[in-house]
Order: sequence, then structure tokens, then C-alpha cells
Amino acid sequence: MSGIILETRELTKSYPVGKGRSLSVLEDINIQVREGEFVSILGPSGAGKSTLLRLMVGLTTPSKGQVLYHGVPLPEANPKIAMVFQSFALFPWLSVVENVELGLKALGVPDDVAKAKAVAMLDLVGLDGFEEAYPRELSGGMRQRVGIARALVVEPEILFMDEPFSALDILTADNLRGELVDLWIQKKMPIKSILFVTHNIEEAVFLSDRAIIMGHNPGRIKADIPIELPHIRNKNARDFKFAVDRIFTILSKPAEEIPFLLEKGRYQFLPHTKVGAIAGLTELVHDHGGKVDISALASELSMEIDDIFPLIEASVFLDFGEIREGDYLLTERGKAFSEADTLKKEEIFRDAAVNNIQLIKQILQVLQSTSKHRMPEAFFTEILENHFTPDEAWNQLETAIDWGRYAEIFAYDYDAGELYLEKPE
Repeated sequence: MSGIILETRELTKSYPVGKGRSLSVLEDINIQVREGEFVSILGPSGAGKSTLLRLMVGLTTPSKGQVLYHGVPLPEANPKIAMVFQSFALFPWLSVVENVELGLKALGVPDDVAKAKAVAMLDLVGLDGFEEAYPRELSGGMRQRVGIARALVVEPEILFMDEPFSALDILTADNLRGELVDLWIQKKMPIKSILFVTHNIEEAVFLSDRAIIMGHNPGRIKADIPIELPHIRNKNARDFKFAVDRIFTILSKPAEEIPFLLEKGRYQFLPHTKVGAIAGLTELVHDHGGKVDISALASELSMEIDDIFPLIEASVFLDFGEIREGDYLLTERGKAFSEADTLKKEEIFRDAAVNNIQLIKQILQVLQSTSKHRMPEAFFTEILENHFTPDEAWNQLETAIDWGRYAEIFAYDYDAGELYLEKPE
């Protein structure tokens, strides 16, 4: 493996949220991408993965820190980089070959040379014979192949890919992953490195040489680990499952820099999941003897690990379960919750939420301290916007309302947009 192509130093991105305040989306990101590496960046929603990618490409500017290309600050460099987006981003009025030619023509390549290069690249990604078709005539997988061909045809040194397969069905996505890794290991692509953003743990393990794992609120690097498995990788192999479990365990651990208490400056980032789903998870694990391998459970339920992650994270916050080396285990509280009848479940959930969820605890304290025992939702969203984006602030409050109403901790008046206590005493 050769030298460093791209590097970030103390990269930070924040946005103004009014009244002289700013919200950090990313803080102190330090990454090195070397020649010959396939690097995946993964983390939960809100970790700032796509923002980080756009900073490294130069589509947006950092609030602090630098992006260096061969040691030169990105604004001063002339990087050979290209990007593949999740949304295909094709021009519908152009044919397939015309879409692929665009980047070359922008670089001043003669028309005949541009077309020849575009046709050759379309052949490489399996679209021979579709040169004159239009995007509307193609399947999602074929359109993404066009996006990949368009990025590769300019012969970039680094290829950036932002969740390129997340909008595709499972089978198509699996096929494209296999084709991508084949092209990469056989060195058929004119690139030296790939930086790949994903929320899919198995995808990262299948493709990558390294996995950069991020936490959220704000986005920071939790771990940067090698994935030392030979290609082509078998998802059913023990070492593959071990790597998946290792990453899941890192993702699941609350970051030390994000304490739970408000007075220390942070709230938990509540997963957007319903109480019924949390209850279903605990009951399922209870039926398995109180302990399950997380990847095996996801396979049994025909779910991606990332789909089950919010349920597990929520139950850990509530002290219903804990994670150990890729296994999920019920706590004593979790066992009691899974065995209880409906009324007892509400009681256990109420105790767990009030004692473990900072936002719910604060809402209850505010409602108890006001004479009318009512408070507009805007009071809470304005506080939350000091810690989350406006959209996420509402998502956090909505989750807290759902959990609080289930356990009868407080109620919510949809018409008035107010939270209130039904039993102030």
C-alpha cells in the first residue's frame, strides 16, 4: 500500500440555528485514505456520513479544519475525484451514453474520444447495447450502473460512493456489490482508492479493507478498524460474522463523549421506534432463552442488521437489554417486561423511561412544576434544537411523546400541540 492520497485534519462542520447559536454536525474528524484502500464510513442516521463525504469531495466547505489532497489543501488542489450518488442523478433527456460523456466533455475531451471512452466504460459495467437508451427505460440497478460508469470514465484517483445501493431491491444491490468488488480486486477500474458511505454493516464488511465507524450528535469517529478478510467474502463464514458483530458492538456502545444528562450538555439520541416493536424484541429474545446472536437474529427475521439496530439501541437505553461481543442479552428488567401482562408492562416501561431517558424525565419535571401542568411542544423543540437539527428535534420529541403516552407518564393534545399531565398529583 502506498502513500496518503486524501486526508482530513480536525474537520468540523456546524450550522447556525439562530440567536447566535450553532449546531455541530461533525467534530474533529481525522481520516487518511491511502492508495489501494477501499474504505467504508458507517454509522447511524444523524452521524453526518454524507456531510463528511461532501466535505472531502469539496462540494461544501468545513467550518474548521482542512481536507488535503496529496498534502495540498483541497481549494488549492486539482483533485481527480468523482462521486456516485444514492439517487442516480441522471439527466432524463439525455441518452445513457450522453449521460456518461458529460464529465469528459466538461474536461474538454473531443466528442469522438469522449464517446469511445463512454461506450467502453458502459461495456465494463455491463451495459453494452444500452448506449442509446434513456434513463426512464432502465431499471434502478441499470441506472446506478450508468452513474458508476459516468464517475469512472473521467479516470478519477478516488471514487466516492454515497450509499449507492440503498435505493435498490436486495437482490439487485447484492449483484451490484459483487460486481463492484470484482472490478476492484481485478483492478479493472481506473481508480486508486474508494471511499464508500453506508449504514449497512454487512455491506461494509463485504466490500472494505477498513471501516471507519462514527457516532452521532455530533458526528465523531468512534473507531477505525481493518477488515482483514480475503476476497471474495462469504457472508456465512465465521470470520465474516465475527467482523459484523465487532462493528455492531462498537456502534452500539454509547460514546463516552455523549453523556446522558442534560446538565452535561447532551441528550440521548433516541431511536425512532415504537414501544410495541421494543416489546416484540424483548419477547422474542426471551423465547430464545434471554440471549441471541444479533446477526443470527437478523437473519432469522429476514431483516438487515441495521433494521434491527434501533430496536436494540432503544432497549439498551431503557435497561431492558445489553450488548456483549455481538450478542444481545436481556437484563432482569427486560425479562420482567417481556413476561408481564399489558398493565404491568406499562408500569415497568414507565419506571424505565423516567429513570433512564433524560428527555422524558425532563418533560415530566417541567409539567409537574407548572401550575396548569401543560406546556406547548414548542417549548421542548426549541431546547432540543440546541442539540439537534430542527427536523431531528421534532423526531426526538415525537418519540418521547410516543413512549410517554404509552406509559401514561404524560399525555399529548394534538389539536393544541401541548403536552400535559392527566393526573397532576
